[in-house]
Amino acid sequence: MDTNTKVVSSTVFTSFFTFQLLFYFISFWFSTKVSPGFVSLSFEKKIEWNSRVVSTCHSLVVGLFGLYLFFFDEATMADPLWGDSSLVKVNISIATGYLISDLLILILYWKVIGDKYFIIHHCAALYAYYYVLRYGVLASIGNFRLLAELSSPFVNQRWFFEALKYPKFSKANVINGILMTVVFFIVRIAPIPPFYSYMYSVLGTEAYIRLGFLIQCSWISTCVVLDIMNVMWMIKITKGCIKVISFIRQEKTKSSLQNGKLD
Repeated sequence: MDTNTKVVSSTVFTSFFTFQLLFYFISFWFSTKVSPGFVSLSFEKKIEWNSRVVSTCHSLVVGLFGLYLFFFDEATMADPLWGDSSLVKVNISIATGYLISDLLILILYWKVIGDKYFIIHHCAALYAYYYVLRYGVLASIGNFRLLAELSSPFVNQRWFFEALKYPKFSKANVINGILMTVVFFIVRIAPIPPFYSYMYSVLGTEAYIRLGFLIQCSWISTCVVLDIMNVMWMIKITKGCIKVISFIRQEKTKSSLQNGKLD
């Protein structure tokens, strides 16, 4: 086993162990300290709460690290298809450990938090990351896809507000909902046209041909699957955001009419 393989393996294992520890112990302890409402939640709600705490931690780590690498990693910037970066591999290894950990939790608590779309998402991502870590190809692409995780903290925060029974149209809920919609669009939807435009631009090039048919198909198919789900989630989020904005406008109109009558 070479040094690179050892680093990848140890990072994946450490990531898996850390996120398991966070789910089963740290999240419970931390949530009890910072959120009094956590204690009164049902067992099922606590399971999903802990799962989302882990998701938020993972998203912040790989998302922010990935953003740094996107702008400053010279190896992947110089060659997006074949640039082999040890730092990018570390970031993808962290994500891989998390995905395996979350898959295990989803299966163990399927009746509580099981979701077939998450299973598809995790398996597609793991399949793609295997090629990055095993063959050192498409590291830039893999890291770029991790930037989508920057939207997850807002999605999870929306669930936390709901679990704690915050009013649906409270200021905190509305602000988070708007930020969630905007950030989700920026990191998951807006990159779709330029991403596939780049993919089209490298078709037939020597670097692309060297990838081999299997990796070529894996790159295209996994990205298509993930982006179809991103579009589905974006539609759902947008509908919710529109409902909130419409309600706020209606309330303002009612308030203006009432003030007018009073005057």
